Amino acid sequence: MSRYRNDLPQLYDTFIADGGLETTMIFHEGLDLPHFATVVMLRDEAGRDILRRYYLRYIELARAHRVGIVLDTATWRASPDWGWSLGCDAQELAGLNRRAVELLESIRQTHASATTPIVVSAQLGPRGDGYVADLRMSASQARDYHAVQIGTFAATSADLVSAYTLNYVDEAIGIVEAARDHAMPVAISFTVETDALLPSGEGLAEAIRRCDEATDAYAAYYMINCAHPEHFAHVLDGDPLLAERLRGVRANASRCSHAELDDSTELDTGDPEELGRQYADLRRRLPGLSVLGGCCGTDHRHIDAIARQLDSPALAA
Repeated sequence: MSRYRNDLPQLYDTFIADGGLETTMIFHEGLDLPHFATVVMLRDEAGRDILRRYYLRYIELARAHRVGIVLDTATWRASPDWGWSLGCDAQELAGLNRRAVELLESIRQTHASATTPIVVSAQLGPRGDGYVADLRMSASQARDYHAVQIGTFAATSADLVSAYTLNYVDEAIGIVEAARDHAMPVAISFTVETDALLPSGEGLAEAIRRCDEATDAYAAYYMINCAHPEHFAHVLDGDPLLAERLRGVRANASRCSHAELDDSTELDTGDPEELGRQYADLRRRLPGLSVLGGCCGTDHRHIDAIARQLDSPALAA
């Protein structure tokens, strides 16, 4: 069973997260990931060893900075449609989702400590393209679709489910409803374009408000991922809803738009030190930000730079 399911510690203290798992595996490890899906790495011990080394590097950073860490399973593209594209039947896909949690649980049992608690987050991704809100479901359809993966996670030791790179509100609503059906805490992470709007055209605060109103504010918290801080920092000031409900950021290293990232054949890692300073600015704007990690193009260097900024007495939680 989960040790934190009923009381998530990242709601009270600062936690780091890892960087861009998929871009690290493709560009740094040289792996060929079909459909950008790291879940296939769980099929054999060699892949699991690579993932284990990846996670341990971030745990070392958390230990060095004396903070907790939220680790997400390698299951962003492990829902039914993506599983079919990867050649997985329902039984294999469920097994891979369970194995992803088991990997992190084994790491937690060995490496968690009082100063570095480890939260196991079971990761979901969008049913479609995370960058384009073209094929949309109703909230009811999204609830039924994502219930399959969430139901698998509910029977594991995962502390919560976290849905990343969501680009329209109805899918987020359906995920929250499915999580509630399975008594799982849930974090919802929206992505935004360079104009700070979701790809569907909705504003961030509007999206959070709609999701909360439709679900009785069941989500534990909200996040932003897969966007550069310069794309959204300016909309964070002065809105009490964002101050209360937006608790995490996993930003891109690159300032590129989603379309530009899609077309790029080279990894844009940006400037880790600059990104660290930008996270410090985000924390000043929203002191409640407590889950701080990376997305596309980021790696351990970026998370270290972010954590060093958080070590500043002016920003320490």
